[in-house]
Amino acid sequence: MAYNKNRSNVITLKQALEMAESHQFAFGSFSPRYTPMIVPVLKAGQAMNSPLIVQISEKELDRYGITPKEFGEQFYAQLERLSITVPVVLHLDHTKVLSMIADAIDAGFTSVMIDASEKPLQENIAITKEVVDYAHAKGVSVEAELGMIGTTDFIETDKDEELYTDPQEAKMFVDATGVDALAVSCGTAHGVYVVRQPKIDFARLQAIRALTPVHLVLHGGSGVPAEMMGHAIRLPGGGVSKVNIATDLEHSFLEAIGREERMTNTECKALSADLLEQGRNAVEQTVSEKIRSFLGSKDFAGMYQAR
Repeated sequence: MAYNKNRSNVITLKQALEMAESHQFAFGSFSPRYTPMIVPVLKAGQAMNSPLIVQISEKELDRYGITPKEFGEQFYAQLERLSITVPVVLHLDHTKVLSMIADAIDAGFTSVMIDASEKPLQENIAITKEVVDYAHAKGVSVEAELGMIGTTDFIETDKDEELYTDPQEAKMFVDATGVDALAVSCGTAHGVYVVRQPKIDFARLQAIRALTPVHLVLHGGSGVPAEMMGHAIRLPGGGVSKVNIATDLEHSFLEAIGREERMTNTECKALSADLLEQGRNAVEQTVSEKIRSFLGSKDFAGMYQAR
């Protein structure tokens, strides 16, 4: 079945972050990981009157057994079924394969992330510029990464190496690529903080902002204290406008259904209706709480609808 991919409330990342930065809140970029979990993310945004981003990464697609087409179809189907009216971005997170970026754009994703951060600077610039040229021609926003963001669970990225983003390189990178948003490495990590504790290098964020107007993205939002995140969002001159949250959602879901190990998307869809509802309720509560006390985006949906 074909779904309407031209809904007025499905916006690009560039449109989303312009408003977020000017009003000092952040978009939650929520990764459901399982297609049945798209429902509670959307329901939480609608109930909180909050704009939001629904995302999935290349490694998550591979790990959970989903295609961009399947994810996109479920996203647009649930927008219609649930009568979602708040502004939403459909985003492809950390991706290295250009063919998958093309597939996602064909599937109705309005934003993509090219991650060539492990490459030397000039190679990262060249790869990112290629994606920017391709995506912008189709009206799709592009996020990239400079520096290397650490990880603890290897679901979103495959290395635990961390290299903080250099502000001067950030200016060069943004000027050369025309990227819409930049994921920066400044102390957070993907996954669960067990031994190391989350930290944010606020001075580094401010130095990057002083040199470039690009919208800033913070990956590894799960587990970061709300007060710390709030400071990063409301930095003078513009702080973080997009925060990625994935691990907290999956943990809420698995805990609610009494399971410790991750499953495939097929296994998730095969759960009993009662278990699935328990998991969905837990995810909706988690997303709602993030919107309310972590991101500050509650009741900002109308800012877009009034434009």
